[in-house]
Amino acid sequence: MKQLLLTNWHFMRFLRVGLAVFLFVQAYITHEWFFIAFGLFFLFQALFNLGCGPNGCNVNYDKKK
Repeated sequence: MKQLLLTNWHFMRFLRVGLAVFLFVQAYITHEWFFIAFGLFFLFQALFNLGCGPNGCNVNYDKKK
């Protein structure tokens, strides 16, 4: 778990953290608390490196026999 959180940081992970922080601040300023759900979504993606990475959303179609 520690290795997952501390390694392989790239531009998209930093962007997601930045977007999450932005949404948290906007939720606080505008009192639109629904933005927190979106912020948590992006923060969860960034921390656990989920979603599309820097290489896109490729699906491995190789079938091993």
